[in-house]
Amino acid sequence: MTNSTDEIRKIKPHTIIALVEDRPGVLNRIVSKWRQRGFNIESLAVGHSEKPGLSRMTFVVDSDANAEQVVRQLDKLVDVVDIRDVSHEDTVSREMAIIKLKSTKETRSQLIDIAEVFKANVLDVSPDSLILEATGEEEKIDSLVTLLQDYEIIELVRTGRVTMIRGSEVSHPELPEEEQYDRYPGVHTW
Repeated sequence: MTNSTDEIRKIKPHTIIALVEDRPGVLNRIVSKWRQRGFNIESLAVGHSEKPGLSRMTFVVDSDANAEQVVRQLDKLVDVVDIRDVSHEDTVSREMAIIKLKSTKETRSQLIDIAEVFKANVLDVSPDSLILEATGEEEKIDSLVTLLQDYEIIELVRTGRVTMIRGSEVSHPELPEEEQYDRYPGVHTW
């Protein structure tokens, strides 16, 4: 007999990439669809894309079989230009963390040594603190944060995962090259 904790651990998170119109209210409508289905969004990153007027969203959700259903529903939203589950594709994923640590004369060199091992950058040094920036796969960031827990973490912020398909394939190949995306100029869809 398995308990629900064991079952949750077996669920492989899905990474979903969406191109959406860059306008107010879009993020809320999309997140509401995930919420209505009871999915937890583990990670969310949103930013401008290579196409003017479009933003790229990368979701990591702790769902399994029903992720496909939500992707189909999101694809019907007027603001979603294209959406794709890349969970089973060969991808490159990264996230970034900025970590402020308490430091003293005694611990500063140790913290800088740890930063070098993880190829993290030192962004700021003050008499009593140090700020590090680390970029890498989620596991690398997790390992760094775990190691730094032996010191005093004052603040920690992590971005959501950003993902691209490896090689020359693009995430959204069916989009016209030069189209400007604003299907309804001057009309707000909220």
